[in-house]
Amino acid sequence: MTTPALSVLEYNLVGYRRTWRGSVFSSFLLPLLTMLGFGVGVGAYVEGGVGGVPYLDWVVPGLLASTALQVAFGDSTWPVLSNFEWMKVYFAQAAAPLRVADILAGHLAFVLFRAVLSTAAFLLVAAAFGALHSAWALVTLPLAALLGLAVAAPVFAYSASISTDSYLALLMRFALVPMSLFSGVFFPVESLPGVLRALAYALPLWHGVDLSRAATLGVAPQWSAAGHLAYLALWAAGGCWLAHARFRRRLVI
Repeated sequence: MTTPALSVLEYNLVGYRRTWRGSVFSSFLLPLLTMLGFGVGVGAYVEGGVGGVPYLDWVVPGLLASTALQVAFGDSTWPVLSNFEWMKVYFAQAAAPLRVADILAGHLAFVLFRAVLSTAAFLLVAAAFGALHSAWALVTLPLAALLGLAVAAPVFAYSASISTDSYLALLMRFALVPMSLFSGVFFPVESLPGVLRALAYALPLWHGVDLSRAATLGVAPQWSAAGHLAYLALWAAGGCWLAHARFRRRLVI
């Protein structure tokens, strides 16, 4: 990352330094309630677990990946649109002057920082529940960064292409919610009908879930690890290209 991009990251970190206390409680309370509700509550009705694995231990890696997804998604929607339409932060940065690539890279780096930090908090709660079965569970942190980039970059491009947050509500409803529900987080993708199963495989979250599940349980993923990583990297690269094009169109006169 270039020095100007690091300056953009620092700008976002300085702002976060003033607000981080508001997220500490939810960072630990949310995973705690989620694991109690789904892992313990729902898990009590899942006899024999899933694939011979207790439901709590099976669902935790899906929740880890889903946490990274939701944080990256959330930080790539209204904050990005705001920097274009309301607060005009990007235009001020472009006048500094900073290159479009520096503005984009610095903000994306902050989003990945938030995604990894939230995943780390979830990982600590999962460890307290005894739901981690392998030291490979630590791999979920870089996986959270890769999954976060695979999601954040294309959402950055989308947020840079709209002028009203009504379109963000549509994105949340028709992209985030279905992807969170049908990507193997709460039940095996194999139980879905063929068309929905193929759609789940095409979306990035399932690949993050499968890799995270393999890491926390200490088993091999359903698909090849290299294939998963390459597919997520493809989403990230394509999203970065689109985001740079959309940012450049709006910021370069």
